[in-house]
Amino acid sequence: MTQPEFARPVPLDRIGAAAQAQTLKASPRECAALAHRFGLVRLDRLTAKLSLSHDGETIRLEGRFSAAFVQSCAASGVELPVTLDEPLAIRFVAAVRSGEEEIELDAADCDTMEHDGLVVDVGEAVAQSLGLAIDPFLRSDDADHVLRAAGVKNESEAGPFAALAALKGKPG
Repeated sequence: MTQPEFARPVPLDRIGAAAQAQTLKASPRECAALAHRFGLVRLDRLTAKLSLSHDGETIRLEGRFSAAFVQSCAASGVELPVTLDEPLAIRFVAAVRSGEEEIELDAADCDTMEHDGLVVDVGEAVAQSLGLAIDPFLRSDDADHVLRAAGVKNESEAGPFAALAALKGKPG
């Protein structure tokens, strides 16, 4: 398995029941690798202020991450600056081993990641949270104009009701 771009492994035996504070900051090389991973023009900054604690067999990570990056408009390709400041709340649970019964996850478990019983990678957790927070269809203010100039119809012009409206008034 390849090393994650923003690896920050923390041994489980170093995490106690009391919250342990951590501050993470991606290096320029890590930012460049993460920008490539997530299809960004560039990632200027990724930082996180976190706390880790044991809750029985579960490891809890809570805090916030912030990022500044440049992303291309999905319609025009124009480069757009974006800043994020997002909360984090992730549970790390032991990975299901082959032959063990799988567990069912519900919506409340969406922010659950597995660990290998030895370490949790808080950097990868932050990186994945960043990836989920990026708007895959980010559009510039002039995106509609650019699309219209390229001949792309909007939903009201191209949808099923537009076809019905075109039939209205035609002799049948």
